Amino acid sequence: MRIGDAAAAAGTTPRALRFYEERGLLPPPARSATGQRQYGARDVARVGFIRELLSLGLTVEDLSRCADRLDLLMESPPPRCGASGDGSEGVAARRLAVLDAEIARLTRLREQLAARVGPVGRPVR
Repeated sequence: MRIGDAAAAAGTTPRALRFYEERGLLPPPARSATGQRQYGARDVARVGFIRELLSLGLTVEDLSRCADRLDLLMESPPPRCGASGDGSEGVAARRLAVLDAEIARLTRLREQLAARVGPVGRPVR
């Protein structure tokens, strides 16, 4: 299928598909005789998976670091991911740590605001 059809099937835009290709998240697609990109069902599934991972808080940079393993992660069930063999934390583990830190920060901020304004729903006088 052509880029517009593939983008629509994945719920995104042709521009996003080209961006994912440029960033190495999508392998270069086959080309028609006239040079148009040609995508298959597997490509559309991969774009959907990329979008799902992005919606979970991972960044394009995070995914670029493990783009060569995205097909493995798409398997059902996916292999466990986390710490890599060299002892460094995996992409998912680092992102979880960032999210945990942000949740803690927002919780503290909420507590400080609640202490200033009183219980939610009651007007401050």
